[in-house]
Amino acid sequence: MTYTLNDWFGAKVTAAGTGVLLNDEMDDFTSKIGVPNMYGLVQGEANAIAPGKRPLSSMSPTIVTRDGKPVMVVGTPGGSRIITATLHTILNVVDYDMDIQEAVDAPRFHQQWLPETTNVETFALSPDTRKILEGMGHKLGEPQPANHVAAILVGAPSLNGKPVGKNRYYGANDPRRNTGLALGY
Repeated sequence: MTYTLNDWFGAKVTAAGTGVLLNDEMDDFTSKIGVPNMYGLVQGEANAIAPGKRPLSSMSPTIVTRDGKPVMVVGTPGGSRIITATLHTILNVVDYDMDIQEAVDAPRFHQQWLPETTNVETFALSPDTRKILEGMGHKLGEPQPANHVAAILVGAPSLNGKPVGKNRYYGANDPRRNTGLALGY
C-alpha cells in the first residue's frame, strides 16, 4: 500500500473519526509558474491550479514480475526523488545482481532537469567519473534529503540466488533514515 501525504504528516490534520491523515498535495500544483515547490520541481502552466485537475505525482510503488509472477516489490517516499530511488534499486537487483539489502543501501544520484545540478550521494561516483562529468559541463552537487526505500524480494536474497532455509521473502529497509523495518520469512 502507498499513501501520498506529500510533506511529513501531510496537512497535519486527520479526517474526523477516521484517524486518516489528510495530504497537502496543493504543493504539487503550480501556484506560481517558474517557482520551485518543496522538492525543487519547477512546473509550468500545464500544472496550474484549476477546477477538476489532479496534482502532479511521482508516486511509483512498483511490482517487478518474472514469467507473470511477482519477484520484487519496491517503493519510497521522497517527492521528485521517488522515481530515481525506485529505479536505482531495481537496476541494482536486475542488472548488477545485488541482493535486496545491497540494492537498497547502494549510493544514489538524482537529476530532475531543473535545477541543472545532479545531486550525488557519497561514493555514488568514482573520483575519475566525477572529474569526467564535470569536464563535460555537468554540475554535481550534494545529495538531497534521503529517501527511505523499502523493498521485498521473493524467492531468494538476490534475483538469481538461492533461498536461505525455508525463507521465501527477503525484506530490505533503507538505512538512510534509520526508521522502519523490513523482514522476510
